This record gives sequence, structure tokens and C-alpha cells, in this order.
Amino acid sequence: MSTYVEDRLAIADLETGWIHRDLGEWAALRELFHPDGVIEITWFHGLFTDFVNASERMGASQFRTKHVITSPLVTLNESRDRAVAETNAIIIAENVSLDLGCMGHNRFIDRIEKRDGLWKIVDRKSIYDAATFTFPLGLVDIDGALARIFPREYAARAYLLEKSGFPVARVFATKGSDLERRIKADATAWLAAPGSTTERHNA
Repeated sequence: MSTYVEDRLAIADLETGWIHRDLGEWAALRELFHPDGVIEITWFHGLFTDFVNASERMGASQFRTKHVITSPLVTLNESRDRAVAETNAIIIAENVSLDLGCMGHNRFIDRIEKRDGLWKIVDRKSIYDAATFTFPLGLVDIDGALARIFPREYAARAYLLEKSGFPVARVFATKGSDLERRIKADATAWLAAPGSTTERHNA
């Protein structure tokens, strides 16, 4: 049986493993989630296996991304077979043909399960805190009316995705929103089995 520290390190490795997406290491990226795992972010909602396929297509486009991941805040249940991780990330993106980029700050809320001795993610949702446009080669025009369609916390990211052919069709959780509170409450309910206690730590 793994130790408590080993469990926490394994969970932290899942979070920092998002580097595989930036590097186009698709086989390694698939290993972060259980086969039935799902993900919900600005431009995709569905099975993680389908997300990887869609990410490959995005990787071949003019849209590029880089994720800077911090250490997660991890909550384990008493039996140490379920965990919830909240992880800060900085998302840096640009569209080469548009000479336009953005920088966004978000938090991943992950439900993580240990199956057959292996920790993997079963559900990932994102909460968006702030985003700004960046201009890699100098100022370019922005369609302000289009940008204002989206919540301010991810408007720059959504605008760039829309202009890159990856539409944002839903409203997503932002800092302090009712949707954020619902996501966290649902994750806590999923984590806590009847009669169990939870332990919360920084990984």
C-alpha cells in the first residue's frame, strides 16, 4: 500500500503533467485521465480521449498555448482512494497569423480517483480568474464588441479562440461566481463518502 506522501506526489505529478499538452506528447497526455474521464474548458466539453484528439488538431493550427502550473491544493478522503485538487495555472496563448495573444489565469478543479493502484483524473473543470490581451509584435486592432460578449475574466482568451476557429459556446465559471461555488460544492460532495473525513494539504 502506498504511503500518504506517495499519494500526494502522484497527484501533484498529474497536475504538472499538463506539460505534455504543450509539448504535443499526446500518448503521455492520455495517461493523466482514466478512460471515462471528462474535461470542461472554454473550447471543449466531453470525454478526455476526444479532447486529446481535438488538441492534436489545435496543435496543427496557428493557435499555440503554454501552461504554467503551480503546486496543487489537494484534499484526500479518509480511505485515500479519492481526491480533489485545485491548481492555479497561467495560460499563455497566441495566434501566429493574427499577431495576437493573451494571458489568462485560471484554476483547475480536478476529481481524481485511485483505481488498481493508479491515481488518474476523472473530471476536470476550469474556473477563470482574469485574462488580458498580449501583442507579440506590436499593437493590432481588437473587435471590442466581440470581446465584450464574454465574461471579462476570460474575454481575451475567448476572443482569441473564436478568431482562431475554436468557438466558445457556453458560459464558464469565474472567480466568485455561483457556478464556481456549485463546482466546488459538487466536488466536495463527490469526495466525502458517508462517515468519512477529509484531509487538505498543499502538495
